[in-house]
Amino acid sequence: MKHFAQSKALPPVAAALLLFAIAGCGRDDVKVYHVATNDAAVAVPAGAAPEAMAMPGNLPGDMAVPDSGNPVKLKYALPEGWKEKALTQMRVASLEVSGDGKTADVSVIPLGGAAGTDPANVNRWRGQVGLPSLPDAQLQTLAEKVQITGQPADLYDLAGTAPGSGDPERILGAILHGDDTVWFYKMTGDAALVEKQKPAFIAFLKSVEFEKLAAPSTMDLSQLPPSHPALPGMAAGSPAEPAAAAADKPAWTVPADWKEGQLAQFLVARFVIQGSGEATAAVNVSQLSGDGGGLLPNVNRWRAQLGLPPGSDADLARLPLLDVSGAKATLVDIAGTDPRSGQPAQLVGLVLPLGGQTWFYKLMGDPAVVAPQKAALIKFVQSAKYPADAH
Repeated sequence: MKHFAQSKALPPVAAALLLFAIAGCGRDDVKVYHVATNDAAVAVPAGAAPEAMAMPGNLPGDMAVPDSGNPVKLKYALPEGWKEKALTQMRVASLEVSGDGKTADVSVIPLGGAAGTDPANVNRWRGQVGLPSLPDAQLQTLAEKVQITGQPADLYDLAGTAPGSGDPERILGAILHGDDTVWFYKMTGDAALVEKQKPAFIAFLKSVEFEKLAAPSTMDLSQLPPSHPALPGMAAGSPAEPAAAAADKPAWTVPADWKEGQLAQFLVARFVIQGSGEATAAVNVSQLSGDGGGLLPNVNRWRAQLGLPPGSDADLARLPLLDVSGAKATLVDIAGTDPRSGQPAQLVGLVLPLGGQTWFYKLMGDPAVVAPQKAALIKFVQSAKYPADAH
């Protein structure tokens, strides 16, 4: 039997429109759900790992801000015996699994910008079941490779004891890195039940799909809390282009070795650059109204994506300025580590305030590709001819 449900519109400040409807897959034991969240966005400093807490007061002070400004449709197949339960803060899906008088909790949490390093998050999960922290290299050997939205992700199976009771408890935690967004999929509960449900959890992960909804390429920042950073694109592989993107896109001279990539929400353009072997980099172009959330928050967001500590206003004052379209663009060139691979990474970015809008150009990837492409990025930005209403 097939079932359908329409999502409810959220207040503008909550900003995240997620649709959850029910549809059959031709089998009685599997249903596909699109779920709507009524969780309000919480403005908290960017920096570390997510927690599935119900109340803002319980959130750790260094948690990353959720990327709550992106309309997203989440679709997945619900395994037999799983059921929805009330959503709590930060979650876009909240499920319960029962069996033999025991229960387990399943959550899906997306975080935009920095969400802490993978080793830090896994060690936090280990602490939740009474296990000691492990060195990064050792944690990498524990990761099982799984597929989520057709993308590679890491799954960790952590068995220990529940705090307080000492009862056997287990966590299955999967981490998927998208385009400036990290998705956390987690099952926590009775150790025997979670172990039994592991195949169903992996099947659930494989079934997840994302579909972007149309939205303007320029976002009204008055809808966001003052401390919210600029919102980048969501998960990699999201197919839909913002409705106004084509009309708002400047005319550029694109380097011959840049290939157009798939757009994500709030991206006006995306290019992929292939280097030698497996070395790659990507160029993302986005546009926000006003000051785009402020120069320092955006630079610090970029720094966090490479595992670097936040900078200060004094650091901003030392960044070079370039003449672009009659305005001044701030040039950022930083190097650090890609949290997904643990490999060195470089980011070259330009932030251009122009005609009441702010344009963000970001080249990020393997340093062997990024370094020689820096001049090409600057030339690309300087070649842009913007729509008349941007001046």
